Amino acid sequence: MQNLMTSMMLIAIPLAAQAIGAEKINIVTTTTDLGSIAGYIAGDLARVTSLCPGNQDPHYLQVRPSLMMAARNADLWIRVGMDLEIGWEGPILDGCRNPKIRPGLPGHLDASADVLRLEVPTQRISREFGDVHPQGNPHYWLDPYNGRIVARTIAQRLSILFPVYQQEFHVNLERFCSELDTRMFGDQLVRQFDPNQLWARQIEGTLDSLLASQGKTDAIGGWLAMTRPFRGQKIVTYHRSWVYLANRFGLEVVAELEPKPGIPPSPRHLEMVAGLVKQHGVKLILQEPFYSTKAARWICDRTGARLVVVANSVGGQEEARDYLALIDLVVRQVCAALGGN
Repeated sequence: MQNLMTSMMLIAIPLAAQAIGAEKINIVTTTTDLGSIAGYIAGDLARVTSLCPGNQDPHYLQVRPSLMMAARNADLWIRVGMDLEIGWEGPILDGCRNPKIRPGLPGHLDASADVLRLEVPTQRISREFGDVHPQGNPHYWLDPYNGRIVARTIAQRLSILFPVYQQEFHVNLERFCSELDTRMFGDQLVRQFDPNQLWARQIEGTLDSLLASQGKTDAIGGWLAMTRPFRGQKIVTYHRSWVYLANRFGLEVVAELEPKPGIPPSPRHLEMVAGLVKQHGVKLILQEPFYSTKAARWICDRTGARLVVVANSVGGQEEARDYLALIDLVVRQVCAALGGN
C-alpha cells in the first residue's frame, strides 16, 4: 500500500506543478483548526476553505450542496481523521465528484497520521459505550504539540504535491513552529535550549529536573508558566473534548457531564458528578459554546464550581481568530478560573 501511495504521489507531482500556474492552491479542510494551520504553512500561495464552522459541533455537520461545491475544485482535502467526520465526509466526497481528493490519493490528507493519540480503546467497542472512536479521541488539536505535528504533516504533503514551492512551505513551517514554541515555553527558554529537547523532556516528564539541574527554572515562560501553578488540579468537562489540553498541562479530568460520549446529561448522572465535584474540590467546569449550559449551571449552583464556556476550535469565539490565538484563549481562561480571578 505504501509503495502504491508513493507511486501515485510521484505521478501527481508534475501534474500538480503544471496545474497551478499563477492560480492559488485550493485547500479544503474539514475544520477551522486545520484551516488555520494550513493557512500558516501555505501562506499567500493558497486559498483555504474550512467546512465546519468553529462554533459548531464537528461530529454533526449537516451535509449541504454548498459543501460539495466547495470541495469540487480542491487540490488538497485535509481531515481531522480518527472518525471525527465519519458521518459527513463520505457524502461530501461522493457528491463533489473530485477524483483528486478521494481517500488513498495524494490529494487526501489525514492530519492525524502522526499525532500523539489518547484514549485509544483496548477492548471491543459498541454503541453501548456512546460515541467512542475506535482510533482514539479525535480532539487532538487542543494539544499544542499535536498542532506542531499537524503543521509538519501538512507541509510535507504540500511539498510533495507542489515541489516548486517547497522552500516557501519549509520557511512558513519553521516560522509557525518557532511562534508556537515561544508561546509554549517562553522566549527565554527557547533561546537557551533546542525546542525539540524542551518538548521531548516535557512529554516524558523530565523537563523540571533538567531546568532545575541547570538553574533555569525561573526561565520558564509562556503557556507552561501560566499553567504550572495548577498542575494536578481536577476539572470537569461537558464532552471528552479537553483531554489533550488537560494532559499537556497536567490537569486531571475527573468526570464529564455526558454520562457517555454523545449522550445528554441525565439527572442521576448530574447528581453523581456534583458529588465528585464536592469530593475533589473541583473549581472548574469546562465546555464548548455549542452545548447548553443548563447542566453545568445546575452543578455550579450546588457546588460553587465555576463554569468556563470557551471555544475549542478556531472561530468558535471572536478571540479565537487563529490556531495560536485559540490555545492562548483557552489557557488564559482556564488559568483565570483555577486562580479564582
